[in-house]
Parts: sequence; C-alpha cells; structure tokens
Amino acid sequence: MHAIAIYDLDKTITHAPTWTAFLIASARAQKPWRLALLPLAGVATLGYALKLVDRARLKQITQRLLLGNGWQDARVARAVADFADGVIADGIYTGARAAIAADRAAGRRIVLATASYAFYAGAIAERLGFDDVIGTCVVRDNGKVRARIEGENCYGAAKLRMIEAWLAGEGIARDDATVRFYTDHVSDAPTLEWADEAFAVNAHGPLRLLAKLKGWTILDFER
Repeated sequence: MHAIAIYDLDKTITHAPTWTAFLIASARAQKPWRLALLPLAGVATLGYALKLVDRARLKQITQRLLLGNGWQDARVARAVADFADGVIADGIYTGARAAIAADRAAGRRIVLATASYAFYAGAIAERLGFDDVIGTCVVRDNGKVRARIEGENCYGAAKLRMIEAWLAGEGIARDDATVRFYTDHVSDAPTLEWADEAFAVNAHGPLRLLAKLKGWTILDFER
C-alpha cells in the first residue's frame, strides 16, 4: 500500500500567493522597465474578476506583460533560485513545516499539487524535501520559457485529473494508495472529496463551511 500526502502550495504552505510575487520580484531583478506595465496586469486581473478571462489566460497575460514571451532559461533559473530562497527564508508556515515533517516520518510520499507554475514551485518543493511536484506546465522551446501554458492549468477539477494522471504514470492504482490532501481553498473540493483524508488548512470562509458539512479536518498552520 502506497501512503501519499499531497499539499497545495499558495496559502496552504506559504503565507501568501506566489505567482504575482514571483512575477514582480523577477521583473524587478531582471527587467525592471516592465514594472511600468503593472497597471495593465491590474486590468487583466479585473477582467478575471468580471469573468471576461479565465485563470489560465490571466496567467499567460501577466507573464507576457512582466517577463515577456521569450525568457531565457538561464535567467529563469536565476530568478527561480532567488525567489525560492526568499520564500523558504520567511514565507513558509511553521505548521506546514511540522506537518510535512510528520508525514515524512510516517513514511508517506510527499507530493506538491499546485496551480502555480511547476518551474518555480518545484524549487520551493525541493527545498522543503518534497518527493514529487504536480503543477501547471509552461511551454519551453529554443532555450526559452514562453508565456503559454502547456496542458491544463492545475486548478479545480483539473488538479484532480492531473493527480490521477500522475498516479497512473507512477504505476500506482488508486485502490493501492491511501491519500491525504491539504488545501486552503474550496476550488480544491474535487480532490478533497477524492482523498482518503481531507484537511482544510488556513481555510477561507467557503472551504471552512464545506469542511464542517463534510466532516473534513480543519487545521490552522499559522498556530
């Protein structure tokens, strides 16, 4: 039997969402003139709030605005390392570190499943000792990172599909695994329902209410 612990990233493990912070930090360090385009990114975010663009499209627009559509791999690697080091230094919940350590000590395989881009979330996961990463993938070609998502945005029902695909790729049958899943957001309800043990962590109002109705464990990694 495979014992697996799957964690969401933003606001489950980290104090704050990571995508916008990564964009701004990377632009400031490598392409500071692009920070002048932040108001346009704000317009795109408003478009998302008004349901004019979806989350995947929003990611692609903001990446193109702040990092361009042809970010060289060497620059990406530097930006990712710098950002991950900063998040690890002061952006991780103490409770998350403790839960990860406890799951590891119990012999569970530790997996990150996040809507964040895997190319930088993976660096954070590596520093925390994760075994595997499931995340949104980005198109790479000719030694450059493009402002286009490859495959699905790892969010909501798509996250569960990607977790199931990962299990299949690892040759693990669902009946041969016990899975616990930690998240802060109600968008992950499909995966919480699917997991053997569901944990609502630092839950916002809608998830806290759903967790109480479903009998899921509620945790606070801030304490």
